[in-house]
Amino acid sequence: MPVLQEVSDEAQFNSLIQYANPTTLAILYFHTPWAAPCAQMRTILETLASTYPSSSDITFLSINAEELADVSESYDVTAVPFLVLQRDGKVLETVSGSDAAKVRAAVEKHAGSGGAQGKAKVPPPLSADPSVAPKAKVDKEEGETVNGHGEAKTFGAYKPDEGQTNGSPNGEVDKAELNTRLANLVKAAPVMLFMKGTPSAPQCGFSRQLVSLLRENSVKYGFFNILADDDVRQGLKEYSDWPTFPQLYTNGELVGGLDIVKEELDADPEFFDAFKANGSAVAAGA
Repeated sequence: MPVLQEVSDEAQFNSLIQYANPTTLAILYFHTPWAAPCAQMRTILETLASTYPSSSDITFLSINAEELADVSESYDVTAVPFLVLQRDGKVLETVSGSDAAKVRAAVEKHAGSGGAQGKAKVPPPLSADPSVAPKAKVDKEEGETVNGHGEAKTFGAYKPDEGQTNGSPNGEVDKAELNTRLANLVKAAPVMLFMKGTPSAPQCGFSRQLVSLLRENSVKYGFFNILADDDVRQGLKEYSDWPTFPQLYTNGELVGGLDIVKEELDADPEFFDAFKANGSAVAAGA
């Protein structure tokens, strides 16, 4: 039976796609290790793969969307889990999210219903609650001015104080204090980006794409590197009821991740006009 094959690098992906039989249906599964719904999608795909005999002209490929950022961008992946079904280099259908019924319907539509093994039971959805890490103090650090396309953009960086990394004696965070801190952070600048890494050195493909989008629109914004502070990284998921990063806020209100920001711009090309580099300044303090 087919198996869900992990793609290690871009060269391997290109080779698998280039030399695949033109009649082969390729199921491309884009994921990240930190997104809980991706674990559910993996189980769904492994279950579906088990329903097809080894002779089936179908292949399942698992792709880390962050590590293979160029591949992700070529398929316009802005959120995970994300499924692409293609044959002979042509995209037939895409599925975003981990809805088992949608995934099964898409696969069976283009590959048939499996074979003699029948339909295996697809597991129910997973749920995950973010844990809360010990608290840490936030101070403002001077940012940098970046000249992307000739427009000046100011970034305000925020990081934990090295001398303030311990929580209460029992290791538990004061939730009210944390929420107050997060409420201040999301309003630290008219546009605040919570990302993996920094604008000059993003640590994930989605963060890199969102930084590029802000630069292309000449947006002045503050940023917070969530990899430098696990308290903010975990706490903000619950505070915003948004489980993944990057997260973008305007005037203290959550806009969403990369996919939502793109949708907002598609619907309103002037969405960022109030936050241009010659507009409001980046706020100080948190």
